[in-house]
Amino acid sequence: MKIIIGVGHPKDVHTFKNLYYRLVDRGHQCLVASNDRQHNVELLRHFKMNHTCYSSHAKSLLGKMFSLVIDVCTLMKINVTFRADMFISHSSVSTGLVSFVFRKPHICIEDTFNMEQVRLSMPFTDVVLTGDYEHPSLGKKELKYPGYHELAYLHPNVFTPDERVLKSLGVCKEEKYVIVRFVAWAATHDIGHKGMSIENKRKLIETLSKQVKVFISSEEDLPDDLKKYQIPIKPEEVHSIMAYASLFVGESSTMATESAVLGVPAVYINDSHLGYIKDLESRGLIFSYTESLEDQGSVINNAIDIAKNVDKSAYKAIAERMLKDKIDVTAFLDWFVSNYPSSKEKVSGKCFSFDGFRRYQES
Repeated sequence: MKIIIGVGHPKDVHTFKNLYYRLVDRGHQCLVASNDRQHNVELLRHFKMNHTCYSSHAKSLLGKMFSLVIDVCTLMKINVTFRADMFISHSSVSTGLVSFVFRKPHICIEDTFNMEQVRLSMPFTDVVLTGDYEHPSLGKKELKYPGYHELAYLHPNVFTPDERVLKSLGVCKEEKYVIVRFVAWAATHDIGHKGMSIENKRKLIETLSKQVKVFISSEEDLPDDLKKYQIPIKPEEVHSIMAYASLFVGESSTMATESAVLGVPAVYINDSHLGYIKDLESRGLIFSYTESLEDQGSVINNAIDIAKNVDKSAYKAIAERMLKDKIDVTAFLDWFVSNYPSSKEKVSGKCFSFDGFRRYQES
């Protein structure tokens, strides 16, 4: 079988990489079609995934609309040669449109529920896989599984943190440090968001750095006075760095969730409290705040309190309990794609059990 996997965000590379490896190992031909967003191509090269960069990453709404037309035309041209039997993506409109033109199935995964994108992609989607946490219904095409997308690449069955990366940070394994993440607010679903004020960013970093080491990951250029805190690692190393951290503080829902499933408490600043964020918040792994100036003050105080008093083993234990409720998402995706369309009928049935994908063994 020939499969095109659409990638629009670095998280997509991580989400699909283990599925890609398993499919290729069994003789399937896979091609990752990516835009040139920051780190996408770098990650695809690092993970040695067969890929083509067919799209540029536009920032303005008008630019995104224009690039969609170009993307569809370019991907169609690519598929004339590749001749895919199936398309997979994270609710990619261009991937869905091309699958529709070539009359091939389009399997989507979805977790952010950015409805301006979902509404455009759903007519060209055959099935959409979502976590079983509370979220907007996507109708008859939706199938739920017990997990988060992050468990496709951070589940203990597929991920073991590499302690060697700590050397690049200049920290020891047991040393406390905090990862802080600032986003650029450039996506269509970020319209109306502004995040933390620059004054509160400085206050957060200044106050935290008096207690523990602080490392910043930022989509935008940092002011000169904060650049000394910029995290000095490669993109493919970030999850190992996060796994050994004492705390995550930031505006990124993806990194907050990644930290949480790794057993690292996350202080999350964003007006969009997504379903998986709420689910992990209910488990005590994420602490959510809005972007209001009042809440930004609370973020700083809570982050300092956790950083000073964090019991890493307690949060790891919470994550262990969470993992018992969830599945190895890569194993599920592998089975679902390899056995499609019969897998769709089975999961839709009342008697289907996910127990076969609960292969987590406690350490």
